[in-house]
Amino acid sequence: MLSSRVIPCLLISDNGLVKTQKFKDKKYVGDPINAIRIFNEKKSDELMVLDIDASTKNIEIDLKKIKKFAAECRMPLCYGGGIKSVKQAKSIISLGVEKVAISSGAIEDLSLIKKMADEIGSQSIVVVLDIKKNIFGRHIVYTHNANKNTSLELFDTIKKVQKNGAGEIVINSIDNDGMMSGYDLDLAKRLKAAVSIPLTLMGGAGCYEDLKNLINSYGIIGAAAGSLFVFKGVYRAVLINYPNPETKNSIVGVNS
Repeated sequence: MLSSRVIPCLLISDNGLVKTQKFKDKKYVGDPINAIRIFNEKKSDELMVLDIDASTKNIEIDLKKIKKFAAECRMPLCYGGGIKSVKQAKSIISLGVEKVAISSGAIEDLSLIKKMADEIGSQSIVVVLDIKKNIFGRHIVYTHNANKNTSLELFDTIKKVQKNGAGEIVINSIDNDGMMSGYDLDLAKRLKAAVSIPLTLMGGAGCYEDLKNLINSYGIIGAAAGSLFVFKGVYRAVLINYPNPETKNSIVGVNS
């Protein structure tokens, strides 16, 4: 039975773990392998690892690095960054990764979603939509680490992504990235009516209560966060963390 998930998202740049604010001002926060080991110990529901350099710098996917991540990970792993072909997706899945996340590749060629789904199953295809609100209040899709404005409206894009066979959609707010001021709950409510497949929201979580508020607003959803799980306190000291089982159950609405 599908239930809500609390998902750490690790951003990789130059082989290091980094955090950003509004997709800018990268801050090195540690070694991704060490972070994966800690999330193993804390029994994270799932882990998302995104290489934020791959598409913007047109870097070839490093299968050896992904293999190391998959070998260390003791929870479902979603990997994304620079994936633009069925061959790449199949190679990554063959390493023990449960899901591949695609963004610019899917936007540039929507048929790629169906081609990948036909080969590795729609349940393994996650489409990440990085969005930013324009002056008219519409959410627009961006790619290439928020450097490219596609001019595509979010909800129109969601319809096309679902029609082409995506198994999950991740909505990542550029405006809220790293700000730790809470999710966009109004957007979450609108998405509830528009999305018929598993949905994950990312961008803005600053405390465990933010995760709980999101799940209460939407229902069954993936609540993803980066800064919340790598920083601690008002001075943003680097500390990998994740809610203990009792706290996590209260977040997702499970009676302990």
